[in-house]
Amino acid sequence: MPRYAELIYNGFWFAPEREMLQALIDHSQAFVSGEVTLRFYKGSASVITRASSCALYSADLVTFEESAIAFDHQDAEGFIRLNGLRLRSWAARNGR
Repeated sequence: MPRYAELIYNGFWFAPEREMLQALIDHSQAFVSGEVTLRFYKGSASVITRASSCALYSADLVTFEESAIAFDHQDAEGFIRLNGLRLRSWAARNGR
């Protein structure tokens, strides 16, 4: 966004690079819709509620409890190994 703002500030509204950035922004916002309720208090803003028909959030997907889409705890093993790979490499290099 800083580059986009800089292009506009410097008068490059019709420049191809501004149009390419605009296409990227438009594409990234294709499924952004819904309603948000905010509370403003002493210079801060807090989200009170949010709802969207395009939301990806699902309580069934984020729970570790039994649900319609149960989380397979064996999936976590591969994730942990992959994330730990850099740490194991770092420790081996440093003799730990």
